[in-house]
Amino acid sequence: MEPMNSPEPQWLSADEQQVWRAYLQATALLDDHLDRQLQRDAKMPHLYFGLLVQLSEAPRRRLRMTELARSAKITRSRLSHAIARLEKSGWVRREDCPSDKRGQFAVLTDDGLDVLKKSAPGHVSAVRQALFERLSPEQQKSLGEIMSIVAEGLQPKEAGADLPWLR
Repeated sequence: MEPMNSPEPQWLSADEQQVWRAYLQATALLDDHLDRQLQRDAKMPHLYFGLLVQLSEAPRRRLRMTELARSAKITRSRLSHAIARLEKSGWVRREDCPSDKRGQFAVLTDDGLDVLKKSAPGHVSAVRQALFERLSPEQQKSLGEIMSIVAEGLQPKEAGADLPWLR
């Protein structure tokens, strides 16, 4: 039941609605475009490619599973499923954490690094064609600034925030 005196929502203006819908359409289409390219060229979804990239950039190509979930912004359950699939492909392996018996590391294997190196050129080409080639340098700079502002504003400030990647 709604409170009796709930304030009227501040509805989006027609211009704001147009921007919001363009954003939703563009991000959905971009995600789909990149996912299809990676499925076709590397037999993996975009999410898995992102996990391999993060592991490739980590010291000793390894990250704690909780850190990987946090940086990928996915639940630990979804990450566990993704890592299991990447393990089946031989691209990632899990290692127990010596200092925390419940913790595990995800480690990028040599085969995983090879598939990443082979699929990265096609992926970066798809990103460049789908996004950067459509924008002027000024628009690219503006987009980066805008997305940084949005991301910063959505980062939780409190330590105990209820976030999916902490579950």
